[in-house]
Amino acid sequence: MGLRLYDTARRAVVPFEPPRVVRMYVCGITPYDSTHLGHAATYLTYDLLIRRLEDLGHEVRMVRNITDVDDSILPKARELGVPYLELAEAETARFHADMEALDMRPPVAEPRATEAVPHIVELVSRLLESGHAYLTHGTAYFDVSTFPEFGKLSHYSEDQMVRLARARGGNPDDPHRRAPLDFVLWQPSLPDEPAWRAPFGVGRPGWHIECSAMAMHEHGDTLDLHGGGTDLIFPHHECEIAQSEALTGVPFVRHWMHSAMVNYEGEKMSKSLGNLVFVSDLLKVADPRTIRLALMRHHYRHGFEWYDTDLEDATALLHRLLAAATRPDGPDPRPFAQRVRDALDDDLDAPRALDALDDLASAVLSGGSDPTAPAALRDLGRLLGLDLERPVAVGPDR
Repeated sequence: MGLRLYDTARRAVVPFEPPRVVRMYVCGITPYDSTHLGHAATYLTYDLLIRRLEDLGHEVRMVRNITDVDDSILPKARELGVPYLELAEAETARFHADMEALDMRPPVAEPRATEAVPHIVELVSRLLESGHAYLTHGTAYFDVSTFPEFGKLSHYSEDQMVRLARARGGNPDDPHRRAPLDFVLWQPSLPDEPAWRAPFGVGRPGWHIECSAMAMHEHGDTLDLHGGGTDLIFPHHECEIAQSEALTGVPFVRHWMHSAMVNYEGEKMSKSLGNLVFVSDLLKVADPRTIRLALMRHHYRHGFEWYDTDLEDATALLHRLLAAATRPDGPDPRPFAQRVRDALDDDLDAPRALDALDDLASAVLSGGSDPTAPAALRDLGRLLGLDLERPVAVGPDR
C-alpha cells in the first residue's frame, strides 16, 4: 500500500508520496518555558516519520523554527525581569538537551524569528503592495476578504474561527480591523519591547508571518509536509496558508499533518493549571527511552491522558527489549519486521508497531534457531528511535 498519512486539509488518510528529498517544516517552540510532554509527543511524531522516510530511501530536510519573539515570550520575560533573548537562549538550550536525550532527529536548519525579520519585512511589503494587506494605526493586517479560500485547512465556519481566534490570543474585536478574522502581520512595539524599522513603521512581526517567512526562506514556495500540534490548525496554520498563497499563487503545503493534545490524569495539561509535566523532570527519574516508549503507546492523532504510572509499564517493556537484544537467536524476524513497517505506513500507527516489536522480543526470549533475530530486533529498535545496545541509565550521567 505504501506510506499513508492523514491529511488535515483533505480530512482523510491518503498516500504520502514525496520526492526523494522531502521538504518538511515543523512548528517549533516559543522558548519561554521548559519542554513538556505535549512538545515531546508532537516532536516524536515527526521523528518517527523522518525515520520511516529515511528507511524508505528518502533524504528528509526537516526545518524546525524557534519563535523567539511573539506575544507569549515578551510578557514572560517582562514578568521575570530578564531580557527576552536571554530567556529564549536558556529555554532553547534546555529544549535541545531534552530533544537530544530523547534521541530526536535534529533539524537541518533551525531559524529564529528574530533572524528572519528582513524576510518578514519583505513579505509584508509585498502583501501591502498587492492589496492583500492594509495599514492602520501603525499595524499591518492581512485582509482575509482577498483570499476566498480562507478556512480550507480547518473547515471551520466563520463563527467557529472567530471564537477560536478570541480564545487563542487573537483580537477579533479590534475596531481597527476591517473584519474580525483579519490578522496582524506587523504591529507597533510597546516601549519595553524589541522593535525593528520597516517601510511601513517601527515595530515587530506578528506570529503567523514569522513561520511563512522562515519556511519559504528555507524551502521555497511549496513544502512537501508541514506539521505541528492540532492547536495550531487555527489560527496559525490557516493564516500561514492565506498569506503565503496570496503572495505566490501556488500551494503552500502539499500535506498537512497534526498531532493531538496530551492531558494529565484527567485534566488538560496547561501552564494555567500548573500541571505541565516537564521532560527535564522525567529525565531525572527515568531512562529517556521509557519516555519514548510510553508516548508511542498512543496514536499521534488520538489525544490521550498521561498518568505517572505510564513510565512503569514502559520501563518493564524496555527491560524486556534489552534482554531480548542480547540473546543469541530467536524466531524468523521477517514477519515481525514487516508488521512494524506496515504499522508505520498505516498513518504512523506507533502503538501497533510497538506491539510487533514487543512480540518479537517475547518470541526471542522464548528461544529459536535464527541467529539474525536479536540483530533484527536492534535494527527495528533503531527504526523507532530506541537504542537497544545501551544499558539502562537515569539522571545526568546517563
